[in-house]
Amino acid sequence: MKKTIIIALGTLLAVTGVSAQETMQDALNFSQNNYYGTARSVAMGNAFTALGGDLGGISINPAGSAVASYSQVTITPSLNISVNKAQGTKWNGEGNGFERMMRNSSARFTLPNIGLSLNFDTHRLSGLKNVSVGFIANGSSYFNDNVIARGTNASTSFMGALAYNTSGWDISELTMNDPYNNSYAPWASIAGWEAGLISLYGPSDSEYIGTSESYYIDQDGNYIIQQAGPLNQNYGRTQSGSKYDYLINFGMNFSDRFYFGANLGITSVNYSYMDWISEAAQNPEDFMLSFQNPDGGPDDVTYFSDMDFNYRYDISGVGVYGKFGFIAIPFHGLRIGGAVQTPTSTVIKQWWSYSAASYYTDSEFNASSQSPEGQYKYRLVSPFRFNVGLAYTFGSFGLISADYEMCDYSGMRYKETEQSDNSYYDDGVNADIMEYMGASHMFRAGLEIKPFPVLAIRAGYTLTTSPERYYENNMKKAVKADRSSYSVGLGYSSNGSFFADLAVRATKYADEYIYPYTDYIMGEGYFPSPEILNRKWMYDVMLTIGFRF
Repeated sequence: MKKTIIIALGTLLAVTGVSAQETMQDALNFSQNNYYGTARSVAMGNAFTALGGDLGGISINPAGSAVASYSQVTITPSLNISVNKAQGTKWNGEGNGFERMMRNSSARFTLPNIGLSLNFDTHRLSGLKNVSVGFIANGSSYFNDNVIARGTNASTSFMGALAYNTSGWDISELTMNDPYNNSYAPWASIAGWEAGLISLYGPSDSEYIGTSESYYIDQDGNYIIQQAGPLNQNYGRTQSGSKYDYLINFGMNFSDRFYFGANLGITSVNYSYMDWISEAAQNPEDFMLSFQNPDGGPDDVTYFSDMDFNYRYDISGVGVYGKFGFIAIPFHGLRIGGAVQTPTSTVIKQWWSYSAASYYTDSEFNASSQSPEGQYKYRLVSPFRFNVGLAYTFGSFGLISADYEMCDYSGMRYKETEQSDNSYYDDGVNADIMEYMGASHMFRAGLEIKPFPVLAIRAGYTLTTSPERYYENNMKKAVKADRSSYSVGLGYSSNGSFFADLAVRATKYADEYIYPYTDYIMGEGYFPSPEILNRKWMYDVMLTIGFRF
């Protein structure tokens, strides 16, 4: 059965990943724009390709700065709130773990816009009438996420999945060593082994069993593994950070009919990700464990109590791009605009680590591990994008505006920065990007009505389609994972230079299916990983304060 999905890759990758863990989803996260700016631009859905005159809209079309016949300065404080609702789904009509509905939120203060635009009058009646120069910082994405899921599970566990995925690696390879050149087992397996989440069983030095599991030998001499008892499971994920565009803007006004602008954009991205899973025995007596006595005496017996496993990574990057745009007024009231942005080349530094711990009724056997912090540096090239727009103004009473923007994310590429051989990326994640990414389309619409000269009422809508693709019956299809934003706002403009704008935006994200660990085969049965359905809304409340001069 086909599902609309966005898979969270955190703990899933923690099971199977190696030191460098750049993914398609990371490339998309750091390449996409969820435009912010001023309260006015956000309230009108950022449909500013053909409008101009607003410092938030300069990210959309650099020609917009030349439309204003005045200089201006703005600052926009904001409150960003994300709300997640997560609950496990059913498998074959029955609960499959994480069955509790958990609602969690995260709030942060942000500054999505601060800018200055200076307008210079050439004192000509036609031709080049005005020149503008601007220095603007506009937010293009905020990463704000806090997911919690809880429930019970008597069939599978993270420890069982970790053991299954570690089987085949010799015990001699499960040791901590150089995080940059770990050619041995995945770090998740190493951390799990040293923290006592998995152990050997049988005569082999490469077959593992989870601490939550037990086994028996059948009449044919086969080892039959099964979950020892029910567990209370907790899964969590947090994301934080931001992406900003710092713009050096230049615009020109030709006869109040044609406007041209250019941006030199410097992108700054900071991002932190962490996911974790914990499992606790409902009845520790179900999980009896024997430890060999180093003195040769009888085995020591204790009972498993609980465990936790954490994976995190942080990135910091700086990139550069150019953007060029125009706005034309063929006749009074109608405006036509367009802009194109060059590919963005961003150099990114990444830090990652794993940690794990296990606890027993006898604390003497408690164990923990912490991997070295790995560091990696690479370049991400985001593809070019273009946008076009139409707007119509009804004198001083109001206006309507509509935009279309397209970006083909199959053109994203990871590149090495320390060597010329790019085969690691080209044969791996870059090939996947070309295969499973495509074009994303963004539709924006805005409305502004001024019932009084000092008061403006605004509304906007944005629809962004998913660039992700999948195959069904040998045919490539687009994942139906659209994102929709709804916005409203008010504006006040004094008879002097002061103005203020207020905006509220609500963004609904596509349903996301999270798999906290991989599926695995246990004994004679197939037990899929629990599937967590996460539904997310993000809310922004913004206030712009500005002066025209």
